[in-house]
This record gives sequence, structure tokens and C-alpha cells, in this order.
Amino acid sequence: MDKKKVVVGMSGGVDSSVAAYLLKEQGYDVVGVNMRLWQEDENREETGKECCSLSAAEDARRVADQIGIPFYVMNFADDFKKDVVDYFVAEYLKGRTPNPCIACNRYVKWEALLNRSLEIGADYIATGHYARIRKLENGRYAIANSVTTAKDQTYALYNLTQEQLSRTLMPVGEYTKDEIRAIAEKIGLRVAKKPDSQEICFIPDHDYAGFIDRMEPGKIKGCGNFVTAKGEVLGTHQGITHYTIGQRKGLNLAMGRPVFVTEIRPDTNEVVIGEAEDVFRKEFFADHMNYMGVPEIKDGMRFLTKIRYAHKGAMATLYREDADKVRFVFDEPQRAITPGQAVCFYEDGYIAGGGIIL
Repeated sequence: MDKKKVVVGMSGGVDSSVAAYLLKEQGYDVVGVNMRLWQEDENREETGKECCSLSAAEDARRVADQIGIPFYVMNFADDFKKDVVDYFVAEYLKGRTPNPCIACNRYVKWEALLNRSLEIGADYIATGHYARIRKLENGRYAIANSVTTAKDQTYALYNLTQEQLSRTLMPVGEYTKDEIRAIAEKIGLRVAKKPDSQEICFIPDHDYAGFIDRMEPGKIKGCGNFVTAKGEVLGTHQGITHYTIGQRKGLNLAMGRPVFVTEIRPDTNEVVIGEAEDVFRKEFFADHMNYMGVPEIKDGMRFLTKIRYAHKGAMATLYREDADKVRFVFDEPQRAITPGQAVCFYEDGYIAGGGIIL
């Protein structure tokens, strides 16, 4: 019987490196691929934490040589620019706070990589994510929680399709981070103690507003007003791309008490300021729905619901508004429900579905 071929996306980090090793040990025909995604300035100094840097590709190549698998660099820069960077910029200009990692997973690390892998005869692709894939009794595939809540990455994977899930392997989801590093040290990988990559690889200096201005010169409106919900002007802000819902620091407002961003109004170039309690809401809407573990939702269904990566999740009741819009009602008010971020809802430890907060 021929061994199944799997293409492993190798970022140069310890997780994907060990994923490739584990799959080879399990008997797969493993091919390592580093995805060339982004390098805005070829001359800029690398921090060593970017998953798409030149040094990361070299780390991945050395690991592949060490564990004895073929290795290639594939260029996905056009896909990344279109589906991740352009999306990120456009959302911020609309006063929303996007999650580029989710877009990258869905359209680049899975769709683009899977299509190219199938073209070269692969049966599966694999990554180093801390998550597992489960085939449910209803016949659907779903992303399930990893064995470790500390590194669980399921939230960022809610938008994968059934076809993608059926052709994906995630061996790291069966281990804790410490166990993965221990395996890497045991087999002598140089990346065993390498720090984790930062969240947004294409903005290493964290200056989102500066990046957006470079990508879309002149599109950011100048200074506008901080206002209360009733329209009272409180001061002048730097531009809406500098702010997100729930933000307290960096407002430079002498109010004599902590105040928070509660709304961003791109049409009027206003940032609405309120009290701590104003940041909490029970109800919101989401669209661009992807149903994973369930084929659809019916009014009144209840799920553990997460509204951002670090959110522990809370129970919410769902109501279907139309084919691609759902109303969520939490049992208790939640802090900083942010337009543009993903909402992901779970049942029995697996992802039932998700969407984008309106």
C-alpha cells in the first residue's frame, strides 16, 4: 500500500517542525513547504519572530534536512496581499478591527496551499496548530479543542471548509507546548527553544496606522473628534485607525477618570467615548457565517461563544436573521464586542460555526 503524501506548512517554528517529524514517524510521505507570504521592505531588519521572514525559511530548511524530508519554498505573496493585507487595510478604513490570521488561514494557508499541494499529488496538508480534527456522527468534519487550553488555536480556524478539513492533519493538537518543545529537544532540533511568532507578521512594529497609510496613502482621514454618545465633543483624536472598541490607553483625554472607546464612526470621523459599563453588551449580529460542526442553526440554539481569541467564552442564544446573518444574545453582558472580529461558537468541545461581528 502506498504511503499517503502530506505537505506540511513549515514556518520555521518549533510547532510546524515537530508536526513534520511526527507525521514522518507515523509513516506518511512528508514534504516540507515554507510559504513565502510577505516582505514589505527587503532591507528592513528582521526581529527573528516573523513567520514569513527569510531567516524563518532557512530555519525550516534546516529542520527538513535534519529529519530527512524534501523541502520547497512556495510563493503565495499575491494571494496573501489580496486576501489578507488588502482585507486588513479595507476593514480598518471602515472603522472595524479585523483578524488577519483568520483570513490567512482560510484563504492562504489552506485554500492556496491545498490547491497547489493537490496539484503535486498530495493527499493531505498539515500544520502545527494546536487543534484537532474530528469527524462527527452527523458526517461533518469539525475543528476540536486541542489537549491544552493554554495554546488552543481553534478560534482562528473556524472558517475552514468541509473539503479543507477532510484533507488536513493536525498532529500537534494531541500535545501540550511543553511536550512539543521536549520532542524537539530530544531529536536535537535547533528551533526547540525558538520564541513563538508574533500575531501579525506583516506589521512587526505594531504601527497599524502607519502601515495602512503606506498601503493606502491619503485614505486615512485626518484628526477628528472624540465625542460622547450624545454628541458632546471631548477632544481631538489622531485618526480612527489608531483605535479599537474597549481601548483605554493612548486616548490622551483629561477626564479625571478612566474612559473607553465604545464606537468608531468612519462616516463622520468620530470616536465615541464612554464609561466602563458602556463597553459591555449582551446582543450583537454577525454575518459571513461558516457552519462547521452543524449544517445550519435554528432559532434558540445555544452555544459557548467566543468573541475574540483570548475570550474564555460565554453562553449565548442564536437566532437566524437570514441566510447569512445571525443574532447572538449572551446570557450576561460581555466586554468589547468588536465589529470586524470573529465570533466562534462551540458545542461539546468542537466548533459548530462562526462569522464576522457586525
